Amino acid sequence: MLMAARSLLARCAKSIAGGKALIRREDGAAAVEFGLVAAPFIALLFALVEAMLVFFAGRLLDVAVAQSSRQILTGSAQASNMTASGFATAVCQNVYALFTCSKFMIDVETYASFSAANTSAPTLTFDVNGNVTNTWQFAPGGQNDIVVVQVMYQWPVFLGPLGLNLSNLANGNRLLVGTSVFKNEPY
Repeated sequence: MLMAARSLLARCAKSIAGGKALIRREDGAAAVEFGLVAAPFIALLFALVEAMLVFFAGRLLDVAVAQSSRQILTGSAQASNMTASGFATAVCQNVYALFTCSKFMIDVETYASFSAANTSAPTLTFDVNGNVTNTWQFAPGGQNDIVVVQVMYQWPVFLGPLGLNLSNLANGNRLLVGTSVFKNEPY
């Protein structure tokens, strides 16, 4: 009986000594540290990619609006009786594949002076189905008129990790607005 007790005591002592050695081991430290850092790192990586896409799309829309607005500036849009959908097609030809062209909202207004021109982003109103209910104008004006061209697009925002929320609309999307202000040429 005494022998059995000593044997049991010896096995317990070995277990305790083995446990202390296990605690001091550093073989899996890198895997544990990566496990702690991986989730925030991946979230930050996705947030950077999404922010890059939003700002790239906004810049691309600005360039497309500036290029397309030249048709109004030079009078070719007025001479061909271009409509808002025709202008949307012109914008669509300059934005490549990032946008769904049927979702462009186009507002073209004419003003008497540059100081009277309104270039602020419009406030969108939605119906119960989430559709935009605003009405837009398409008035390209005539010779020497001041024209403000705004092309709006609801860019879908997918992520909001680490408190980064790029949406500025109630439906979770971001409103991108490309604006061009100019005085029509005497065509």
